[in-house]
Amino acid sequence: MNCTVQFMSASPDSHAHAHARPADLPARHPHRWRLLALLCLAQFMLIADVTVINVALPTIGEDLDLDGSGLTWVVTAYTLFFGSLLLLGGRLADAVGKLRAFLAGLTVFTAASIASGLAAGGGMLIAARSAQGVGAALMSPAAMALVTALFHGPDRNKALGVWAAIGGAGSAVGVLLGGVFVSGPGWEWVFFINVPVGLVALVGVPALLGNSRELVAPSGGSGSLDLPGALTLTAAPGLLIYGLVQARDDGFEAPGAWLPLLGALLSAAAFVVVERRVREPLVRLAIFARRSLVGGSVVMLAASGLLIASFFLSSFYVQHVLGFSALKTGLAFLPVAVAITIGAHAASHLVARLGWRPVGVVAFALTAVGAALLTGLDADSGVWTELVPGFVLLSLALGTAFVCATTAAMNGLPHEDMGLASGLVSTSHELGAALGVAVISTIAGASLEGGGAGAGADAVAGMGGFDNAFTACAIIAAVVAALGALLLPAGRPDPSQGPVMAH
Repeated sequence: MNCTVQFMSASPDSHAHAHARPADLPARHPHRWRLLALLCLAQFMLIADVTVINVALPTIGEDLDLDGSGLTWVVTAYTLFFGSLLLLGGRLADAVGKLRAFLAGLTVFTAASIASGLAAGGGMLIAARSAQGVGAALMSPAAMALVTALFHGPDRNKALGVWAAIGGAGSAVGVLLGGVFVSGPGWEWVFFINVPVGLVALVGVPALLGNSRELVAPSGGSGSLDLPGALTLTAAPGLLIYGLVQARDDGFEAPGAWLPLLGALLSAAAFVVVERRVREPLVRLAIFARRSLVGGSVVMLAASGLLIASFFLSSFYVQHVLGFSALKTGLAFLPVAVAITIGAHAASHLVARLGWRPVGVVAFALTAVGAALLTGLDADSGVWTELVPGFVLLSLALGTAFVCATTAAMNGLPHEDMGLASGLVSTSHELGAALGVAVISTIAGASLEGGGAGAGADAVAGMGGFDNAFTACAIIAAVVAALGALLLPAGRPDPSQGPVMAH
């Protein structure tokens, strides 16, 4: 889920235009702050749509007869398509224009939200969630490009600060809204609430923008789209997730599991071949020679995966084992979401004072401790005395890791590479969420099956899966702490270069 500070970017070309030719951009659009409010509202919707679903998953499973594997896809389908198509969405914004790409993505997302709420079966819901991810991938880079084009100078820093704050707000409000809707009008309203928001933005953004050609017209690039690259970038994690889900049900020795896993490796290799040969690749592979970018992307992938997986596991534990209602679950998760925001805000000061490497290593060491505290949960554990303290520590540390990852990845980059690097970090965020849920749900296994709230003896019997899954989270966090010591930059941000915006 986009359950934390979300780092969205325009495409490489649009980001470069925003920095390189400010004189070509309107100095003071009369409605720029109103437009920022609408664009942030739309982005808020994308972020909240990940956290809001976690609280609703057990109820959706009961109503649509979805098992743990199906519910894994309800989460991962959205983040898979969102993450894997982000870079293509940015290129499309350059090719057809920021406004057109934004409106196209918002239309797809809104229509898919209606289809999600009307879903009569698991297959329809997963397909609609996939379409939501496609819409989000088109919409988010274009919205970010509009923000950077509308503002420059000191106003741009203020606007980007507001944009960055949307991530924490979206995650915090999302977990609460999920409980409110499921306990009230029904889980369908987790998706239906997107419709009025989408319609307001669809009407309001073009009306306020007017005929600003610099903001509406294409950027002037070649318009070449790397469709083979986008296809293989989507296929590799998609096949990996499918293989893991099948392995959860049938074991890794089953052809239905190892064949998709082999296909994922072949798709990843094909992506590298395509990016080497295509004239305008989605990703210039030479950029991975920068160790700080690789380190930041790895940290982001792991942080997002651990956080989303922990929300996924905890939601089932609290509702299936402890018998909490959806509303009480949302309220229990609220301190966790707030902890993410606090950690993200503290990170900029910590990184400036201590540097990326010590902050990243300590963040994941604390994440490992928080996950370890969650391994002893049983049917008699107290939410506020045993679940929330460990989850809050884990989330606080990962909130710090998100900002550490982004600022490390962007460190020392020339302006022409900033859009691509930020897009790669955003892709790592979304794909990390998809992969994290797939891996951890595979480890949790039968513990994710249950009769819903108050499942009693059946739920208690499956507690071993939760213990194994949180143990795996602790081990992964410890491994990433060691990797961070090798891959993250040893220094601190250069104050003369100004703050690196996490957006």
